[in-house]
Amino acid sequence: MAEGTAPASRYALSFTSGALLMREALIAAPLYLREHDWSKVRAMIEHDNLLQARTVASGQRFAREVTQRLAVLTDDEIELLIDATATERGHLLWAAACRRYDLIGEFAEEVVRERFLLLTSTLTYEDYDSFVRGKALWHTELAEAKDSTLRKLRSNVFRMLNEAGLLSDREHLLQAVLSQRVAGALSTRTPSELRFFPTSDRDTGRAER
Repeated sequence: MAEGTAPASRYALSFTSGALLMREALIAAPLYLREHDWSKVRAMIEHDNLLQARTVASGQRFAREVTQRLAVLTDDEIELLIDATATERGHLLWAAACRRYDLIGEFAEEVVRERFLLLTSTLTYEDYDSFVRGKALWHTELAEAKDSTLRKLRSNVFRMLNEAGLLSDREHLLQAVLSQRVAGALSTRTPSELRFFPTSDRDTGRAER
């Protein structure tokens, strides 16, 4: 790193399980609209095992993960999440993962969307590994992570993409056609979060509602 260059902020790397957490989100979101306090929501989920986790440790891990991801959404987006179609919900939760985790957001923008715009139809593990190797030059947390951890992170990112309807089982990128209300919510942010999706501006707003 050049002298005088500020070190890059550390990536959060806790997304080792759970993929998009769609089922868990539908349990946590209504609780938040009632309580308006994510710490209370997390405590309620853990105390009553609302996620039906097999162990206390996994229940705590999933409760922490779903509340941290949903906490990056606005109250209006939480309401939309509850009312959303399955497709819309997948798009919102992918955007939430990209907000919560800079590594995922940068991969979405710099690799997923870029490959789509360049008309490259596939996305492979090697594409992800190459991206991570580049980031590791500036992020020691990636360079020092165990190979097993990096594999879990990679696998979960691809599961998220698949659950969000953005990647097929055969590694083909799938064009995201965002509904008007989801596109509207994401495009009002600065910079626009449409950058997280394999789509172009003209393709938004054509889906459900």
